[in-house]
Formats: sequence, structure tokens, C-alpha cells
Amino acid sequence: MVNSLKLPKVSIIIPARNEEKFIERCVKSFLDCDYPGELIEVIVVDGMSEDGTRDIVNEISIRDNRVLLIDNEKKITPIAMNLGVKASTGEYIFFSGAHSEMPSDYISKCVRHAIESGADNVGGVVKTVPRVKSSVGIAISKVLSSPLGVGGAKFRTGVSKPTEVDTVPFGCYKREVFDRIGYFNENLVRNQDIEFNLRLKRAGGKIILFPDIELTYYSRSTYKELWRNNFGNGFWVIAAKKYAEVPYSRRHLVPLFFVLFLILTVLNCFLLSSWNLFFLSVVSLYFLLTSLASAKHAIEERNFPVFFASIIAYFVLHVSYGLGSLWGLVNSAMIMITEKQL
Repeated sequence: MVNSLKLPKVSIIIPARNEEKFIERCVKSFLDCDYPGELIEVIVVDGMSEDGTRDIVNEISIRDNRVLLIDNEKKITPIAMNLGVKASTGEYIFFSGAHSEMPSDYISKCVRHAIESGADNVGGVVKTVPRVKSSVGIAISKVLSSPLGVGGAKFRTGVSKPTEVDTVPFGCYKREVFDRIGYFNENLVRNQDIEFNLRLKRAGGKIILFPDIELTYYSRSTYKELWRNNFGNGFWVIAAKKYAEVPYSRRHLVPLFFVLFLILTVLNCFLLSSWNLFFLSVVSLYFLLTSLASAKHAIEERNFPVFFASIIAYFVLHVSYGLGSLWGLVNSAMIMITEKQL
């Protein structure tokens, strides 16, 4: 807990749509924490859910007036986040995914570190767990926590000491940040938090990842869900360039180069009817590394099927993200050509 007689009020903003399986647990994780209850407000911004999400939140709000439900008729995440910020009254603004769950000391640790460090945004390390504890679900959660899977995303792989980074999951922001650099870019269907944090960094802001702050994220548990989500993320890494000056970090382009390399490998094989030794060596190295990492995951879980499931999960993660970025590149080029013709 922060050593102060006057603690700041905090606002937790949760964009949601069709999250009936997770929304109650998420909201209650904030309401039942160790931070003074009278200094907490939870704002659920709902994208016109068609399941029981709205009913669940309404029932909670009837019992607890700290909970507010707001409609997001456009159903776009950055719009939800901006609606939440504008409706909030806290000195610190927190964001959360609807299928995330925070430990009881999450708010108090974030506030303490924010005050002591003077950082504009603080966050913690994500503990990724499967929504469904199948071999595939476990494998996906492992891959999303692995440096080989997510590269330089330190909030997923962990840090040993407070570290300045380019983004943190969800985030705990000083309210004045939004007055200083504006709101989330509403043209970005995905990756709006990455762009916002990069904009904050360019404006001289400080973003710090703290190892003692932890939060739980329930990962997707099928290859189809993993593919769909990461294809969209990869697409918006490139497509966002139309709407923002610097919408991504260089590390976000690695899957695109990987996919381009695979395409060149296949073209080389079919056009020249031969396999280039360099191409073969790189592809073999990739599958060797993913196999070794997958073996580690299987041993940790004492679950042999996780080995094969992880190899596939690595490939699905990297290729879907890379293909999404490639499609974003093609789509952007097509838009530019069309605009010139007009």
C-alpha cells in the first residue's frame, strides 16, 4: 500500500463485448482488492454485447454503485477506451481486458510505483494461462510467454528489475497524460495501446515495467482463435501507418520478414527446381529452435502432447502475424493506388 494519508482515486476501464464467461470475475477482482473501496470506480464500456455480459454488469452495478456500464455503439476498442477515460473521475486511469484477472494488490502496487517513480504509465508482467486446459490451450499459453514466441515483449517474458519499456499491458496512467498527448487513435481497430504508448514516449513520457506487479491473462485455446487474433494484430501493425506517424516498434516487423523469407524459399524451389542451402539451413534452424522450446514446455507440464501442440502453435503464431502484416502492406498499397487514380 502507498505510504500516504491521501491516496488517489482510481478508475478502471474495461472494454468488453460478449464476455459473459469472464466479465464478472474480472470486475470483482478490482472491487475486492486491498485498495480503499471508496477510491475505486469500475467502468465497463460494452460494445453492445449479444450474450449475457450486459445483464451481468447491470446486476453488479445494482449491488455496487462503484460500477458503471457505458454503451460503445461503434464496437471499436479505442473508442471504448476513450469513452471510459472521458467518463472517469480518477487521478489514475487503469485499463483491463475483460478476460483478465488482477491480484488483490494490483492497484495498490501500481499506484505506489507510479507515485514513487514519477512514471507516466506503469504496468506489470502478464501471467498467461489457458482458457481451456487442453494440450493445445496449454501450448498456446506457453508460446505466448516465450521469448521465441513473442520476441522482445518483456511484459510477457518477465523482467528481474524495474525496466523502462515501450509498452506495458493495459497500463496505469496519470490522468494528465491524456490532457498532454490526447486520446487513443480511434482509427486503429487493433494495436491502439502500442501507438499511444509510443506517442507518449516521443513526448518525453516514462513507461516502466515492474516485476512485482502481476496480472493473469486467459489466452485463446484453439489454433483458429490464435490465428485470427494474430492475423488481425499483424494487419494493423502495417495498416496503422495510414493513421499514425509511428504505430509500431521494429520488433513488430520480424514476423513479416519471416513470412517473406518462407515465400522466397517456396518460390526458389518451384521456379529453380532446387532448394537453396541457405534457405534450408534457416528453416531447419527455426524448426530446431521451436522443437527445443516445445520440449521444454512439455517437460514443464509433464504432458507429452504439449510438445507437438507447441511446435504447431509457434508456427501458427508467427505465420498468422506475418501474413497479417503482409496483407496490411498489400492493402495499404492498393489504397494508395486507388487514391492516386481518383
